[in-house]
Amino acid sequence: MTSISSPVDFLTKTEWIVITGAPSSGKTSVLMELAERGYHVEHEVARNYITDLLTKGKKLEDIRGDEGVLQRDILNLKIGREKILHPHDRIFIDRGVPDSISYYRIAGLDPVEARRECGHFSYKAVFIFDRLPLVRDGVRSETEEVAVQLDSMLEADYTALGYHPVRVPVLSIADRTDFILQHLGLL
Repeated sequence: MTSISSPVDFLTKTEWIVITGAPSSGKTSVLMELAERGYHVEHEVARNYITDLLTKGKKLEDIRGDEGVLQRDILNLKIGREKILHPHDRIFIDRGVPDSISYYRIAGLDPVEARRECGHFSYKAVFIFDRLPLVRDGVRSETEEVAVQLDSMLEADYTALGYHPVRVPVLSIADRTDFILQHLGLL
């Protein structure tokens, strides 16, 4: 059995760039800016999934009632999304499959299932956003304490898989976007 902390032998290298970070760290705003600048962006499947369930009349408490089911559903949606993306296209992805390792751990689930799914595709780069003050909304339910834990877990989990995450400091939306593009040699 492979250790959670050992690097992965990836099946397919991609040109995909992961944008991740704790909840309310400004990822969506920067991804919207990237889209406005003409880049292909894939938005967060978890938020879209939960929003869809809410519009169908479910309550957030019920959706979050069985965190194991929710996290498995989200993991499967991420896997499904990546299977239809072309590996040679430059795509900015809001949360990669490895994010599920951190979310499984936060939920008290065995992360081996999520870890096993991380070997299909290798990302070109991973950017982790430094935290901003937590803002709760109708979808986001994490506490400040959980946000702090997720911030450190995301970095540790991506690093354990063999990635070298780049921290994106707290800057304006335009400056954060430029920071990422400069790091990638696109600006």
